[in-house]
Amino acid sequence: MQADLILHGAEIIDGTGAPRYAADLAVCDDRITAIGDLSRWQAGRRIDGSGLILAPGFIDPHVHHDAAVLTDPDMPFMVSQGVTTIINGNCGFSIAPITAETALPVQLRMIIGDALPRFARYRDYHDRLIQDPPAVNTACLIGHSTLRANAMADLDQPASPSQLSAMAQQLESALADGAIGLSTGTFYAPSRAAPLAELTALARIAAAEGKLYVTHMRDEGDRVIEALEETFAVGRDACCDVHVSHHKCAGLANHGLSTRTLQMIEDFAATHRVGLDTTPWIASSTVLNSGRHRQATRVIVAESEPYPDMAGRDLADIAEGWGCDLDAAVDRLMPATAIFFIMDEADVQRILSYRQTMICSDGISGGSHPHPRVWGTFPRVLGHYARDLGLFSLEEAVQRMTSLPADRFGLGGRGRISIGGFADLVLFDAATIREGATFETPIRPAEGIRHVFVNGREVWAEGRSTGQRPGTALVKTAPGRVVSVSDRRKDQ
Repeated sequence: MQADLILHGAEIIDGTGAPRYAADLAVCDDRITAIGDLSRWQAGRRIDGSGLILAPGFIDPHVHHDAAVLTDPDMPFMVSQGVTTIINGNCGFSIAPITAETALPVQLRMIIGDALPRFARYRDYHDRLIQDPPAVNTACLIGHSTLRANAMADLDQPASPSQLSAMAQQLESALADGAIGLSTGTFYAPSRAAPLAELTALARIAAAEGKLYVTHMRDEGDRVIEALEETFAVGRDACCDVHVSHHKCAGLANHGLSTRTLQMIEDFAATHRVGLDTTPWIASSTVLNSGRHRQATRVIVAESEPYPDMAGRDLADIAEGWGCDLDAAVDRLMPATAIFFIMDEADVQRILSYRQTMICSDGISGGSHPHPRVWGTFPRVLGHYARDLGLFSLEEAVQRMTSLPADRFGLGGRGRISIGGFADLVLFDAATIREGATFETPIRPAEGIRHVFVNGREVWAEGRSTGQRPGTALVKTAPGRVVSVSDRRKDQ
């Protein structure tokens, strides 16, 4: 009858897709201890949730905050939109292990920055997160491109047997230390030369540990069909779970192809485990010299190392001012990232509506003008797509952000509101929730998020970070189950 915290008067959407219901919820330490009529309970703190929705904290399965959890540990761009758990190490680039003595690929440098020491083992990175925890829970994939950079001086060729063996040893070690899977990014130059056999060999190691193969596919535009076929081939040959990152059909010539790609995914799912995530925007964001500027209707420079004053400006305007073509402007701005208007809204909605699609931000927090998805992805789905357009119910939207990724990535005890589960919670106003971030002003908190709790401690309250950092590093100890470090110690 005693709790640390009671949230009362809210309607609970529990994350399973079930209809909402009215109940009070009690929290003791980091766990949910009671749900129901708790009017007779005593609590150290009570929060009135009347007229609000209480949901599990959102899980972002695809971010690039490997360094941000250390350099910006309050994680305001995540907790302000209700995200309580993130998965790093995506698109083939992870902050660990890094043993390369040569210059790192530009994509990896732009994710991890230059301020942090290099982590030679995944365990070193993991231990740093334990010593200096961020506001959110974290799990991490191991990047294929990072492994390639460690093992190979020339990335423009397939790995030799000895190089592949070196990558395999590092991957095995990192997975044993708790990394939750392997990510690849054959779209990017550091891994473009990797053949199917190289991908399959490493995917088999992940499969042996009961862990995922997550991929930014080789092509999301003109050859997206072939890229999906390659992804499925890895899944078949390695007998592994596959997950397609930020699924899209990029470029004007490929608008509408999602009808075919989703059917391919559906057909493959009949015999193999496959998942996908996507972002709720018609613009993507990646390194400026990815080639996407040739397919996009508009390009906004997000960040440029040699020309930081160009952040937020259109590439076409920059090129005109410099008196050069777009390709020359790209070369001059590099290293740089950009926002590319390259997708069709009908495809975005079709992919969002697919029953197995999870929501991700694909966020990179650095720079003065990031993509608005960094701050606004989850409220945009809840407000614009669920409430305003009625693309799906609020219950289904929450499920896509909670239990679906929790089950997919094995985040045991998270993603649902249930007695005994972790108290990762978000209290929000369904009538007003919306993204605050725009392409013009991308660094702005969402509206309608009232309170956010991670492991029972408040990290966001009424428009600002609380400064508390109760996040834990999640360690996969068995297939389908991820636990916190504290739980692993209890098990031992």
